[in-house]
Amino acid sequence: MALPSSARVLRAAVRRCDPPSRSRSAPAAAAPRGFSPAAAGAGPRPGPPPPPRGAERRPPPPAVDFGNPREAFRSKSNAELLRGLLVLGLCAVEPLVQHNQQLLQLCQRVLGQTLFERLMKMTFYGQFVAGEDQEAIKPLLRRNQAFGVGAVLDYSVEEDLGDGRSRTSAAEKEMGGAEKREKQYRVHQGFGDHHGGVTGAHTYFYADEAKCDQHMETFLRCIDASSGSSEDGFSAIKLTALARPQFLVRFSEVLVKWRRFFHQMAAEEGQAGWAVLDTKLQVEKLQEALANLGIASKAESQQWFTGENLGTSGTVDLLEWNRLFDSHSKLSRPLLIPNRKTGQLEPLLSRFSEEEELQMKRVLQRMDVLARRAMEKGVRLMVDAEQSYFQPAISRLTVEMQRRFNRSQPLIYNTYQCYLREAYNNVTGDVELSRREGWHFSTKLVRGAYMEQERERAAQMGYEDPINPTYEKTNEMYHRCLDYVLEEIKQRRKASVMVATHNEDTVKFTLRRMMELGIHPSEKVCFGQLLGMCDQITFPLGQAGFPVYKYVPYGPVNEVLPYLSRRAQENRGFMQRANRERDLLWKEVKRRLLSGNLFSP
Repeated sequence: MALPSSARVLRAAVRRCDPPSRSRSAPAAAAPRGFSPAAAGAGPRPGPPPPPRGAERRPPPPAVDFGNPREAFRSKSNAELLRGLLVLGLCAVEPLVQHNQQLLQLCQRVLGQTLFERLMKMTFYGQFVAGEDQEAIKPLLRRNQAFGVGAVLDYSVEEDLGDGRSRTSAAEKEMGGAEKREKQYRVHQGFGDHHGGVTGAHTYFYADEAKCDQHMETFLRCIDASSGSSEDGFSAIKLTALARPQFLVRFSEVLVKWRRFFHQMAAEEGQAGWAVLDTKLQVEKLQEALANLGIASKAESQQWFTGENLGTSGTVDLLEWNRLFDSHSKLSRPLLIPNRKTGQLEPLLSRFSEEEELQMKRVLQRMDVLARRAMEKGVRLMVDAEQSYFQPAISRLTVEMQRRFNRSQPLIYNTYQCYLREAYNNVTGDVELSRREGWHFSTKLVRGAYMEQERERAAQMGYEDPINPTYEKTNEMYHRCLDYVLEEIKQRRKASVMVATHNEDTVKFTLRRMMELGIHPSEKVCFGQLLGMCDQITFPLGQAGFPVYKYVPYGPVNEVLPYLSRRAQENRGFMQRANRERDLLWKEVKRRLLSGNLFSP
């Protein structure tokens, strides 16, 4: 059967069993042995105690000073300050960053493996990576926790590409080739390596289902490490590590086509350009349109609506339309929709092969295993966002897991990329879905890490650029999405957000809106930055009592080199936009030098 079989598989897999209650047993944080903050001038200062439950009036959120270098780098030793100045300065030198991979390989050949690893640990690796394994990272995590900073653990080993990086699936061959696919969802040989042009993210490459199982085991170890090293922390996962990327692309295309069909019919009713939650189709007109297009008779469509209890208000919105997509697995023939260009009816998808149906089951099973381990260990799962041609499927699969595991408290966090033009519609649609179904909406908001690659791919393949046209537009989108979630937290309290940003203005915007809305520092709103970057934002927030986390990569030196290479790329762009962190680092170095603390043991 066509795509409907995939919907049936998805529903069957996520209904297999109910999740157990979540355990929240995490070890108390302790300052690491041998760490002395004397060089920094003082130790960590405890933040304000959490407000008592049930209190009607709460004090306003504490003020945070992001311009005080002594407070910003209180946790840093003198050596770490000097290393930060060196590494962040080098990351701003264009020729070094542009040829960083060649330079790293040259250093490795000249110095030999032992000296090269020592050099990396003294510089780039030491700045951006916590350690080689889950034992080695514990001192840094405990120290950060002593200063009010938690961790999102991310095992950052990356694999190189195999020979079959852009193979066409058997189902695609049976369909007559990729030429029938929409341009954005076709395989492109030049973009088989889907970490090319990516900053700030790591990637996995599909070999076979056994490799996906190995990746799952890696994530399980990461969850265990987070539980054993950090109190109430997160563990990051990527779905391209758990599923065949081409399958995610095909599933994304189907979801986008189905949604687009809804908006096409809405436009015919004079609702073009309306907000996603305001767009509603009249049931009678919808049934007539389906009949006129030859998709389904009025009796058939009436059976669809009755079976899912849809359209009782006389209208159908996009969320109900998506439920109809799921229920269509019960129908006896493939779903047909009109082609936008030809006007001819064609299958939404010719069919999912048995292999792909099995892949769907397996990815959901792997996600289920990870979610249960996270629940058992008291760790929250952060599902990273990826390229726009994967993201509809990734988001859909993540929402399925949120439906199951976020009933009583937020366990699974979805990620929304605010550089996408559709970001606000995606956020508001999923928030409304969580309201209707009664689960916790939990999200990480980011600007996005794939802009360069996304734009290059769109230009080469001839489809509309999915990215906002300017950085300012992305900022507007980020603040709009964030404000919507903050309002939801204020009104319903069944929502949580991680404000993952290095933008100081966005952090200040968040703090201001929290004060205006009466949202006190709590687990409902937290902040996140990458390890080795923007400590002048992270640590003042932690010391003021706001939940804040460092995204903490770890792994062996050689295997983390691709991550370090892209971190240099990201720092280049960041340092070209602002020199604030380096200026504050210099001020703190000068202060310690003048006070006689810089060279003290």
